[in-house]
Amino acid sequence: SHHMMQSPLHFLYFSFYLDCFVTSTRSEFYVYRRLMDCLGYWDPSSDGYQYDPFLKQKMAGLESSTASAESVMAKIPQLPPTDDGLQIALSMPLWGNKMDLSLWPADASQNEDVFAGILEKAHENLLHDDSQAVAKHCATLREKGGGSVDIIVDNAGFELVTDLAAAQYLIDSRIAKTVTFQLKSHPTFVSDALEKDLVETVEYYCALDSEKFPAAQAAGLKWKGYLESGQWKCVEDPFWVQGLPMWKMHSPLYNDLKERCDLAIVKGDANYRRLLGDLDWELSSPFDKVVGAYFPCPVCALRTLKAEIGCGMAPEQTERAAKADDSWMVNGRFGVVHFST
Repeated sequence: SHHMMQSPLHFLYFSFYLDCFVTSTRSEFYVYRRLMDCLGYWDPSSDGYQYDPFLKQKMAGLESSTASAESVMAKIPQLPPTDDGLQIALSMPLWGNKMDLSLWPADASQNEDVFAGILEKAHENLLHDDSQAVAKHCATLREKGGGSVDIIVDNAGFELVTDLAAAQYLIDSRIAKTVTFQLKSHPTFVSDALEKDLVETVEYYCALDSEKFPAAQAAGLKWKGYLESGQWKCVEDPFWVQGLPMWKMHSPLYNDLKERCDLAIVKGDANYRRLLGDLDWELSSPFDKVVGAYFPCPVCALRTLKAEIGCGMAPEQTERAAKADDSWMVNGRFGVVHFST
């Protein structure tokens, strides 16, 4: 539309698209971008100005998240500020509802063996696991008084709640002084999270019935405190709604991450595909060479496999997965934790 093309940002966005070969990720982002333009999302004179067409689905996801979240949020304060504690905190946003918390006794706070058992279960379906390297890096951040950690967010709903749970652990265990949530700048992929979705999630949890959901409601109040104190920050950047490879990150964002960020945690399959430029790498190509070679700061990718591309997985692991499940690359049963400095 004429209005859209007047905006320099839109013009830049589409010139990038014309400039680059088209991948499936890029096509998908483009479709949502066009949809938002048709609704008049950026046009102050339009009825669709700043309207989120996916709000109903997001609210349904938020409302259905509380039962699972109550279980998770009761556990997070029990996690010790140790390597095992961190690895479990990161397993929650990786696996979400697939995380088996049945092993967790009523009082796990003093029992390190219990945490080892939970971790073992969580790591069974990992085809690559750099958790210990991540933990070592985080220990150095804790020693220096806490670092600046970014979470590059994927979906709203229960998945976002598990991101908030991990961010709570990062602050409480003194790994992070601040956690910055990198969020989408317009509605896309139906469930992807914007700043307003994160704020709405926090408000919703603050308002829960404290008798029915005591741990989740207490977490909501804690999260609100983090946002008010500036320990948690929200950033929306137009780069996160583009299908470009992450090595085409624009300079202001690249420089900000390079100068400020001590660890970026990249969430979800679509973000992971962008880390790989949606290219068909050898599955055994080291993550360090594919992503670490260009990423502006230390990076940890948490991904359950939902697309037929990948890297950093040893042949014996991919063979194990292929034997166990014909759809191992696409059904989310298997995952990876990758890390590179």
